[in-house]
Amino acid sequence: MINSPVSTDSGAEAEAERVDAIVSRGPYGALAVAGIATAIVIGLWFAFYFLVFLPRGVIQ
Repeated sequence: MINSPVSTDSGAEAEAERVDAIVSRGPYGALAVAGIATAIVIGLWFAFYFLVFLPRGVIQ
């Protein structure tokens, strides 16, 4: 439950220490996913530009 008291056994303390260690390393996974998504979007933009817009030629 949301309002249940936090247990004070050693297992909870060990888990809290493990979570603190993970959080202190930072959001590298989230940054990697965001970077990959950005690279995909930019790659798709260049693909459309070179494969769709340039072959049509100059607009008169």
